[in-house]
Amino acid sequence: MDKKKKKRLVTILILLALCIMGAVTVLVGKPLIRFAEEPEHFRAWVESKGIWGQAAFMGMVIFQVLVALIPGEPLEIAAGYAFGALEGTILCMIATTLGGTLVFLLVRKWGTRVLELYFSREKIESLKFMQDTPKVKVLAFFLMFLPGTPKDLISYFMGLTKIKLWEWILLSSLARIPSIVTSTIGGNALGGQDYTLALSVFAVTLFISAVGMTIYHQYTKRNKAKQ
Repeated sequence: MDKKKKKRLVTILILLALCIMGAVTVLVGKPLIRFAEEPEHFRAWVESKGIWGQAAFMGMVIFQVLVALIPGEPLEIAAGYAFGALEGTILCMIATTLGGTLVFLLVRKWGTRVLELYFSREKIESLKFMQDTPKVKVLAFFLMFLPGTPKDLISYFMGLTKIKLWEWILLSSLARIPSIVTSTIGGNALGGQDYTLALSVFAVTLFISAVGMTIYHQYTKRNKAKQ
């Protein structure tokens, strides 16, 4: 099989896997849609399913990490609402770590073509500077820790760098903690009908994210200009 046929086969297999995962997510994701409309029903569904409710929710989060076009914050808020701040944080941490590991391995195996399924060439090029810098681990932690940064894009791009898998799992897991905790705390506050706390958490998070987004764009723009 020549390179062109191999590339076509890899693309078909990736798309097929995403379609299958998408179908599964639609089936188990109905309670999540209900959460947006009637939050108390989502919590009741989770409680009635026991450990399977936890497993289904983690599957949704893993799928969200793999399909980078889906925002993760609503799922994290849902986790806080349905499971409480502590358990919701733990479930999100485990699921995002598993999803991030799969993403890293996919990109390390198949390269840029995986990123091009979700991201424009311009966005991919904006992180090219991380491939050559000896400070890749420090930068990766900083960009994942900073609120408002495109964490899905960064997660995918890390597979193109020289960072080791175990290093990426450790630093990305630690860096994600603040953003996940704030979301689950906000969701837990909603579940407890403490709307003042929930609004305060989301307002502060939104402000910090806006600042972080600005810093990220300025930083990547400056490094891209140096290339």
